[in-house]
Amino acid sequence: MTDRLGLTPSQTVGPFLSLGLPWPDGADVVGDDTPDAVRIGGIVFDGAGEPVFDAVVETWQADPSGGFDHPDSSTRTSFRGFGRCPTDGDGHWEIRTLKPGPVDGQAPHVDVSVFARGLLDRVVTRVYFPDEADANAADPVLASVPADRRATLVAVATGRGDLRFDIRLQGDGETVFFTV
Repeated sequence: MTDRLGLTPSQTVGPFLSLGLPWPDGADVVGDDTPDAVRIGGIVFDGAGEPVFDAVVETWQADPSGGFDHPDSSTRTSFRGFGRCPTDGDGHWEIRTLKPGPVDGQAPHVDVSVFARGLLDRVVTRVYFPDEADANAADPVLASVPADRRATLVAVATGRGDLRFDIRLQGDGETVFFTV
């Protein structure tokens, strides 16, 4: 009987995320002509190591001075501190932003939420920057994570000035997620 039924919404946060959550410049926290802009992106993987092609990744962050008093976000060139990017057919996501400053004794980081099929609620993690070794070592949130798992929270420089941050929802190398 189940083979006659079509897809219907479930009680998880997906898979119908594309019905109104993304918007055309959602992944552009800053405009494409912004000096010092950096791209942060990667692939969202499920527990079997397969790319998740229908997830949404949201980011929140401070501005480069560590503040949250963002200018008017009605133009593409303003810094709005928030991004939203659906994954593509290969599970890839990417935002264009500015590196945030430190906030309240914490290392520069970007807060990340992932919404995907099979999740009863979003999962929350952080992206730390690989060029901030001293700040990362002193960060109280990162220090609360077991040493052998901290690497799942630090982006990897690609050599092009961009950062790669893969998100593994389960399994080997699972990204550390926080309860909020």
